[in-house]
This record gives sequence, structure tokens and C-alpha cells, in this order.
Amino acid sequence: MPQKDTLKVAVAQIAPVWLNREATAAKMLDYVHDAGARGCELIVFGEALLPGYPFWTELTDGARFNSKVQKELHAFYLQQAIQVEAGHLDALCAAARQHRMAILTGSIERAPDRGGHSLYCSLIYIDQSGAIANVHRKLMPTYEERLSWAPGDGYGLRTFPLGPFTIGGLNCWENWMPLPRAALYALGEDLHVAIWPGNLRNTEILTRFLAQEGRSYVISVSGLMRRQDIPSDMPHYGLILENAPEVMADGGSCIANPDGSWLLEPVVNEEGLRVAELHHARVLEERQNFDPSGHYSRPDVTQLVVRRERQGIVRWE
Repeated sequence: MPQKDTLKVAVAQIAPVWLNREATAAKMLDYVHDAGARGCELIVFGEALLPGYPFWTELTDGARFNSKVQKELHAFYLQQAIQVEAGHLDALCAAARQHRMAILTGSIERAPDRGGHSLYCSLIYIDQSGAIANVHRKLMPTYEERLSWAPGDGYGLRTFPLGPFTIGGLNCWENWMPLPRAALYALGEDLHVAIWPGNLRNTEILTRFLAQEGRSYVISVSGLMRRQDIPSDMPHYGLILENAPEVMADGGSCIANPDGSWLLEPVVNEEGLRVAELHHARVLEERQNFDPSGHYSRPDVTQLVVRRERQGIVRWE
């Protein structure tokens, strides 16, 4: 049994330096060092933060086929996406190792194992040793996201020990999908991280529901995106700005206790770092009357099959 019952966590609700990989990573690094100075053991950033969410698709007629505008924006996005193999996360890994702090962040991944020309919305987990322990590619992009991102696979449906907890996570609307949640519960998850591009409407109900269903702490972290965050040097800046509302993502980051009550209530339209301490005993207390993959499961009646291999179009033999 772990001797330590607590885990100190940081919620980083920030805007990216939109579609600028290096500048966004540098901004994230500042928050990592701040959290490390406060003794945090985990810091979480929002979905697609590095280098940013494709807000332009719904603002620029993104579904128009063979559009020069969409092709140029997609090419720009590809150039700013991250590749783990290229060392784009090395500075964050070094900071995690320096502070003995895990980092969980949303990233847009240009995956060389799928040819290097499609994009995946990936949830990346860097452990306290600074190693990239997991890359979970979003199973199903939502609505207009499918104009920009490819669907992922089950390879990243994994959990990891972190202090007294077992941590797992999902991207955005994956958190509505009962079967991926069940897969993580079966792996012993008792600290669930849900990352979002932003907006209170995503976090205010589901965060508490997930906590009650899983009898786990749930950390929901969202990004921010405002008209002022649209850089003037990006392709088709004028067209995007013309159609953009003042606020595209208002945050809503929060933490729910294992009984569904708030530990940190959602906050909107504020950029910054919030810190909280989690107590594993709270999980143990709530599992007394409900444990979704333990005493309250019926594997003799219902079971889940998960295909975990990384998907590709060629199987080399």
C-alpha cells in the first residue's frame, strides 16, 4: 500500500500562442516551472493546446471541397503540429524530470507511423522521470473536427501509477463514450483527466457525473481562445477574424471530488494556474458502496473487448 495519501495537482487554463508550436511550448514551460515551484506532482493542460484547436473550420466554410483556403490552412497546421520523434516535447520532458512532476497535455500530432501527413488529436502523458509514457490518439473527432483530424485507435487506452493514484484520461467528447471509460475503470483508474478545448458547457455537468460514476477524482482542464489570440501573420487572418466571435473558448476548468462535489469549481475567462490537493482516502470511502469494475460489476453478464494495437495500413512481416 502507498505510504503517501495525497497528490498535489495543478490546472493550467491558458490560451495557446495559436498555431505556433515553439511559442506555445515556451508558454507551457513557464507554467510547468511555476507548478514545480509550488511543489505540484502533476500539471494538466487543455485539449489540442499545442499548437492549438482548429477553430477556423466553422468560421471559414471548412466543409467546402477542394478549397484553396482550407488546403493552405491545413498545410500550415501540419507544419506547426508536434512530432514526438522530432524532439518537439524534449523541453517539457526535461522540466518534468527536473521537478519530478508528471505532465498531461493535449497536442496535435503529425504521426510518422501513419505517413506523416494526417493529424491526430493526442493526449500525451509525460511521467515524473521525464519519459513520454503514453500517446492516446482521440478515437473519434467531433463534428467539424473531422475536417481536420483523423480518428485514432485503442493503443493509448492505458492508466499509470502516480503517487497513491492510478491516472487515466480522455480527450473532450471521448469522455461521453461509455466503453472507453469502462476500459480505464477496469485498469484501476481512480484519477480521471478530461481535457477540452474550452467552454463551461462541456465541464459543468459531465465533470461531476464522471466523478460519481467512477467514484474517482475528475480533473477537467480547458483552454482559452479569444479574438485577440488570433495571430495576424497566419494564413487567411482577415477571413478568420471577420467571422470570429469575441470568445471561442471560455475555459471552465475544474476538479470534482469522488462523490461528485466540487473541489475546484469551474472558472471562465481567466488565464492562470490553480492548485489543489487530492486525498486518496476519499476514493476508498466512495468505493464502499459502488465500484464500477469491482464489486458492482458483473463480468459474467457483460464484458468489454478492447483492441489495443496501433493501427496502420501495412502489417510488416
